Amino acid sequence: MFFHRQWIVLLYYLKQQEEEIQILALKYLVPVTDFAAIKESGISPVHSAAAGAHPQCLEFLLKSGFDANFMLDQRVRKGYDDHRKSALYFAVSNGDLCSTRLLLNAGALTNQDPINCLQIALRMGNYELMNLLLRHGANVNYFCRVNTTHFPSALQYALKDEVMLRMLLNYGYNVQRCFDCPGGNHCHSQYVTDGWTSTVIKDTMFCEVITLSWLKHLSGKVVRVMLDYVDHVKICWKLEAVLKEQKLWPDIHFILTNPRSLKHLCRLKIRECMGRLRLRCPVFMTFLPLPNCLKDYILYKEYDLYGQENFTGIYNLSCT
Repeated sequence: MFFHRQWIVLLYYLKQQEEEIQILALKYLVPVTDFAAIKESGISPVHSAAAGAHPQCLEFLLKSGFDANFMLDQRVRKGYDDHRKSALYFAVSNGDLCSTRLLLNAGALTNQDPINCLQIALRMGNYELMNLLLRHGANVNYFCRVNTTHFPSALQYALKDEVMLRMLLNYGYNVQRCFDCPGGNHCHSQYVTDGWTSTVIKDTMFCEVITLSWLKHLSGKVVRVMLDYVDHVKICWKLEAVLKEQKLWPDIHFILTNPRSLKHLCRLKIRECMGRLRLRCPVFMTFLPLPNCLKDYILYKEYDLYGQENFTGIYNLSCT
């Protein structure tokens, strides 16, 4: 029987070979592989193929019945600072779109690792990986374990990029939590220093982050985009003070002080009733008894900058 340690050596060797030799070797070795030994080893050949960026080997292994959701054993995870578990995490970390797609199509789950796979794609600024993960159920409302904010953590990586920001919001990011500030019209407590401290911060509000000296120039653009995804909201004193300095303030002020359109409110209610997982499911949307134009409106297709290959949104207007 073929054991996993030999698999690792084999895949390292096959990296130097042509694709035909890789597949030929696997055809002979997969039938005599001891799956019990693989389970005991705590790591699957699928991990090795994904880590080494071998999409052809990965595809063959998945078609041969290897589990796309085999998780690294605890003793193996300790060898990685991020304690990664899934083969999908390896593929996403490599920026390997082909391997990521193969794993997702084979049923790989997107939210199994301590550090969310979506967070890795966001750090890279990789639109294709982000879109692929979101379409397959990546949790857009995940929270980091360190420096936990009151609002879902993904937003921190999208503040400077409207394409990324719109993508997160279109897939059901919880915008309401960004305006959920207990400070209201009262003065906010100040940190020892302006912004992040050397200690772990718990439950940091959006207004505390976006009004930092190096981010407040983006506050108008970020808030203006967010207002497309919420009902009437109230902004706190601290956020309002910074927004008044931005060129988009007149537009923001008009939205905040006037009733939202019935069409907009209906869209929000329908999205709330559908839930995040149904919104991202193309099959579910296909069976909805609604005209295509209405489906597109519910999905915010007019703001799908990535799908439109349109990179001239609010952020690229001549306002600072």
